[in-house]
Amino acid sequence: MKSIAGLFALAALALAQPAHVKRLEAAATVLSEALTMSDASIPEDLLHKSHCAVVVPGLKKGAFIIGGQYGRGFVSCRNKDGVGWTAPGAVRIEGGSFGLQIGGQEADIILLVMNERGAERLLSSQFTLGGQASVAAGPVGRTAAAQTDAYMTAEILSWSRSRGAFAGVSLQGATLRQDVGENRRLYGRTLENREILRGDLPAPEAAKGFIATLNKHSARR
Repeated sequence: MKSIAGLFALAALALAQPAHVKRLEAAATVLSEALTMSDASIPEDLLHKSHCAVVVPGLKKGAFIIGGQYGRGFVSCRNKDGVGWTAPGAVRIEGGSFGLQIGGQEADIILLVMNERGAERLLSSQFTLGGQASVAAGPVGRTAAAQTDAYMTAEILSWSRSRGAFAGVSLQGATLRQDVGENRRLYGRTLENREILRGDLPAPEAAKGFIATLNKHSARR
């Protein structure tokens, strides 16, 4: 009986978790799966070369955004010394004409920011992918060549998964913006992403799984 009661207690606790905590857990799961799928993973060497990583779990295709999508997620960048990752800042992605895979109404999105100029874009309050920052569909597969023209020229590489495997997707026209309200819920005070990603804030408890996943696959550049 005690074990059953314990299971009910754990289930109740999970249901009681705030939305941003669930989203951080989902982001960690999405990232782990993206890097470990046997035949269609995101090449880990691209994560090694990246300056920042953005994960948006469960981006939704919504009729209320005509021809576009909406999702919330998190971004983390390399620490100043190149070892480990910063505490995460919250982001929103919305609009744009990028499509989900056939039949999909929801997708997981991963962006890798490949140079310092792209990282600087993330520190602004918002920017347009494919406009203010160049974005290209990223390669997949353990043997995928990382030194592609897209990697050499794009500031940001992007992938999506709506049914099964990840695939490169070009997010032309989508807007990526900081989510100050989500940061307030996560940190207990108002913070802009510039303060989080360029500071020395410790990761909150809810974000430790997300940061641990990044460190597991690429602790040092």
